[in-house]
Amino acid sequence: MSKPTREQRQRHDPFNDFEVEKQVQPPPVQESDAQAVRLPEAVSGIELLPPSRMIPDRFQPRPLLPLDIATRFFHGEIDCYEAAQAWMEQAKGEAGMQQQIDQLLSMADTFDEHGQIKAITGSFVPNSSGTYIFQIETGERRFWAACLKHARTRAKQEPNLRVEVIDRPSRYRQVIENRHAEPPTAVAQAREIAALLLEEAGVSPDSGLADPYDYFRQALETRRPHKTWPRIEELMQLSRQRMVQLLNLLNFPTPILETANLNKLPERVLREILNRPESEWEPLVQSAVRDGLTAEEVAAAEPTGAKQKSRSRKNRMLPAQSAIRGLRTFARAVSKVDKKTQGDLLDELADEMMVQGEAHTVLQLLEELGRLLRARVDRF
Repeated sequence: MSKPTREQRQRHDPFNDFEVEKQVQPPPVQESDAQAVRLPEAVSGIELLPPSRMIPDRFQPRPLLPLDIATRFFHGEIDCYEAAQAWMEQAKGEAGMQQQIDQLLSMADTFDEHGQIKAITGSFVPNSSGTYIFQIETGERRFWAACLKHARTRAKQEPNLRVEVIDRPSRYRQVIENRHAEPPTAVAQAREIAALLLEEAGVSPDSGLADPYDYFRQALETRRPHKTWPRIEELMQLSRQRMVQLLNLLNFPTPILETANLNKLPERVLREILNRPESEWEPLVQSAVRDGLTAEEVAAAEPTGAKQKSRSRKNRMLPAQSAIRGLRTFARAVSKVDKKTQGDLLDELADEMMVQGEAHTVLQLLEELGRLLRARVDRF
């Protein structure tokens, strides 16, 4: 395909990176050939497609569409633009969801100035109607950005997106793309690790699964081929211990995982909730979302329905005493493990403080505490 000229790039629709007549038009599939379909050699490279001719990967490691809307969409009850409209309506009562949609709409708006810089990758697969549809491997955020913008503007003409046809879709490529797009949530990381483990074990998704999380949960029980962990460690840049901890989050029921993912609850908070009785999971997750609970606050929370213990002002711990106790507990816990585990724990703690927006405050306090401690150590 020849490179577009300057005149071709000056288009009215920012999603159109090629002339409309160059859109991909795969031939219809005859019903008798549906089980042994082959695409012509011409359908390859970078082409142009409207979103209505595409379908996201239902088992994408990083979920975007809310599960209830996704179920209707993948069952063919609504199209991609109706799904986008329902998503925007549902987001009106969900701050985390609205933020996600705003980010995608912002991405779509940048196409006005820069166009679609990176193509969506995937491959053509036959669908139930006897035609081809482009199944997305990477670039689902760009797909939904276009759908949301189209639903918001109610334009008469569909947008067109650049797609690159590839021979062999890969979970590894999906994870790499996702991690470059934005920092993953704890739940997204759990799905990524599960997807990679299942790919290594040769376990493919069953399209008949009602809940996509059931596919990822298979990683909790699946045998892992030799040297699986080192390959995944290299990509994820996480220790095996941390990946197992993340993977265990999939023991939560799906509604809790959806809430935790949408509101970006930290891994340590979720791990602490997972250690509590199952009857407390839902209320603790809701409290963590509403009140921003830390892992320590979850651990100290009273059991559901228990009477709060009243303490007089006299017996309450002073802030300095509370801080000293916390530092002592931290120092003792970290000093009891080996150097490698210490590094992993400190790395995890630094990640969480960064995600929670507390990194600068903690850094300033620790630097001041270190200065004061150094002065006393040098003096005595």
